[in-house]
Formats: sequence, C-alpha cells, structure tokens
Amino acid sequence: MGSPATLGPVEFLVLTFPGTEIDTAVSAALTEVVAQGTVTLLDLIVLSMDAAGVVTEREIDDDIAAVGLTGLTAADIDFVSDDDLDVVRASMEPATTAVVIVFEQTWATRLAGAVRAADGEVALHVRVPHDAVDAVLALA
Repeated sequence: MGSPATLGPVEFLVLTFPGTEIDTAVSAALTEVVAQGTVTLLDLIVLSMDAAGVVTEREIDDDIAAVGLTGLTAADIDFVSDDDLDVVRASMEPATTAVVIVFEQTWATRLAGAVRAADGEVALHVRVPHDAVDAVLALA
C-alpha cells in the first residue's frame, strides 16, 4: 500500500446477502482481485443478523471464515466508523449478512498520482447502475 499521497481512489462498499454465510464464490472473487493487485483492502467488517435480529460483528482479524470469507487480509486502518456501521445495521433485515469493505482502487494509483502532480482533480465520478448498463447492452 502506498503513502496517503500516492493512494489510488478509495471506495466504501456494502455487500448484502441472505442468510448468515456468504457463498464461497464471493470470497474467491474478492481474494482474486486482491491477489492480482487490482484492489487493496483497507478495512473489512462483517455484520450478520440472525433471525431474532441480533447482530454479530466481525472484523478482518476475527474469524470471518465462520461466515464464508477466507484468505483475506486488510490494512485494517479503521476507515469504517461506528456511525457508518449504525447505518448499515439499521438497513439490515433479520437473517442477513452485510460485508462492509473499504478498498483502494490500486490499479489507479499511478493515474491518481499523475493527476495530483498536474494539479488536476476528479471533477466527476459516477458509478453507472447495473440496470443502466444492462439496458444499454440490450440495445447493442
């Protein structure tokens, strides 16, 4: 991981799943992009709500294999605040799991540094919703 001046874009992502275990394919896909250097995990927290509404919180250093995530490490910089987790908890349904991830877009580190060095900045960053992408592809 680079110094703060050379970090690529940092993103906050919440993935939600039914049940209290995550499909192993999700773990494999996340492990793969980290291993390839595409992203760097900076923080990862798993919230699992049982059928009675009781939430269990696990951080990257805890036993996240219990929910199906294996082979992952993170810088554990504590990007995720208690307020962030309160918002996620409030949005959860019983018998669901949420994975809160903060990651660096490592692939863009060099580009981000070049933009900063040129006194440039990101003027607009929009994530195109999956439904919109599907709609455009259906027209092609």
